[in-house]
Amino acid sequence: MASSPRTPRVLKSGIVLLDPVTAAVRQPNGVIVLQYNPDTLTRTLQVQATGSDGGDRSEAFRIKGPPVESLKLEAEIDATDQLEFPDQNPAAAELGIFPQLAVLETIVYPTSSQLVSSNASQGSGQLEIIPMEAPLTLFVWSRSRILPVRITELSVTEEAFEASLSPMRAKVSIGMRVLTINDVGFTHKGGSLFMAYLRAKEQFATRLAGGALGALGLNGVP
Repeated sequence: MASSPRTPRVLKSGIVLLDPVTAAVRQPNGVIVLQYNPDTLTRTLQVQATGSDGGDRSEAFRIKGPPVESLKLEAEIDATDQLEFPDQNPAAAELGIFPQLAVLETIVYPTSSQLVSSNASQGSGQLEIIPMEAPLTLFVWSRSRILPVRITELSVTEEAFEASLSPMRAKVSIGMRVLTINDVGFTHKGGSLFMAYLRAKEQFATRLAGGALGALGLNGVP
């Protein structure tokens, strides 16, 4: 049965990898679309307040900067739909979901060429080796939430296998920390994306009608 033309198009969530210098989408596999939108997205905000560590009481109401925001979600990957048409998806027929898992996992690895270059630099006697730079990672959850993040945790549970032990189904738990202007600065692409996220949040807050003290059983603040 064809879907109604009035049925809203469901957007997918995903991850975008940008070149840290040019901010261009990395090629290949710079756009990772999650096969199914996660059922839940857990967000934790740790307030950065000056008086939170027992400091000067006169600083108790001052905020040092944006909170440290952590995200966690569980993504499901399943090769069943792809195996229905093996001629159109030869990689799925041969490797199952190995390619999808590999794309996610290599986000948290330096590339093999970076490791070889670092080893060569050490072998040439360089005293200080600059840490390898990863892509700027964006977590996209609708047009209103495009967040620069660092992936802090990646856990994979493979659940089904075909005859050659290629995984057919898996759950991937992804932990992330939102990067703020404190991490990357205002002029960095990640900083401008964070500021856009914050401004959108402020705009959303203005859409809510304010509450009344009477709803709390108060005529005024004592």
